[in-house]
Amino acid sequence: MNQYFLKKECKELHVFPHVIEFALKKINNIQFDSFKKTTSEFLRFYYVIDGRFDWIIDSEHHILYPDDLAIILPGQSFGGEKDLLDIGTVSWVHLELQQLDRTGKICMGRWSRLTDSECRTIGRILLLNICPVLSKLKEAGTIFQNMKNEFINQENGHTGRINQLIDELLILSARQLTRQHNSQRDFPQTFMKLEQTLRENLSHQWTVEEMAALVGLGTTAFSEKAKSYTGFTPLNYLINIRIAEAIKLLKHPEVHVTDIALDVGFYSSQHFATTFKKLTGYTPSEFRKKNIIVNE
Repeated sequence: MNQYFLKKECKELHVFPHVIEFALKKINNIQFDSFKKTTSEFLRFYYVIDGRFDWIIDSEHHILYPDDLAIILPGQSFGGEKDLLDIGTVSWVHLELQQLDRTGKICMGRWSRLTDSECRTIGRILLLNICPVLSKLKEAGTIFQNMKNEFINQENGHTGRINQLIDELLILSARQLTRQHNSQRDFPQTFMKLEQTLRENLSHQWTVEEMAALVGLGTTAFSEKAKSYTGFTPLNYLINIRIAEAIKLLKHPEVHVTDIALDVGFYSSQHFATTFKKLTGYTPSEFRKKNIIVNE
């Protein structure tokens, strides 16, 4: 099942007043203005199943890959880097808390089995968090999958089990945040520098061997690490960077599509158009036209 969506008005959520939304969504095509930046009213958890997502969380830019978990607190701004929901699959849950103040005091409600002391500790950890993205947290994916199964099957005890799973998600997040406190997200600096280098010279026809050399690895080890950390093979990773850069350039109508294709590293405008449509659902010209209409 690639799509599953529950909102507060749904009968499945009548016994869960604290759950505002629960969803699993597969995005096959880019939709304009589908993910505009807003200020969150709730505690939100987003788990990436597949794809690469450019998001702005509390005014900071973050790139999320498969198995990453994003945590957005009430009052924080959140949305797509380009106001778009990127291609991929993501699951999320939005929770309404009875209380979360600046001291870290948090009140879940009667549904939670966490003690007052545990709630205070989790609240402080959430508020002190300097990086809202937890990397490679597959356990969160298991929790989301189990929650979806409970909502769908509604077997005896499913209400208590779903609330228990939400508690588990909170505990898991707090523990992982504690482990990475005062450290950067678990994505090697070498890969961040690699992406910066690639972006600075996208017109170059990068090979896997060259990329591997930049991070000081052999091609096999580099390919394995790139797949593990990003969810993509090195060349697909590079293509996604090229398409992301092309989307930015297409917003400038004075720049010819052929020039954009060559600037971001495609050997022809036809190759660029074919790849662009495969990943976005639009040809470059269609994308530019729609973007112009949206912004008029």
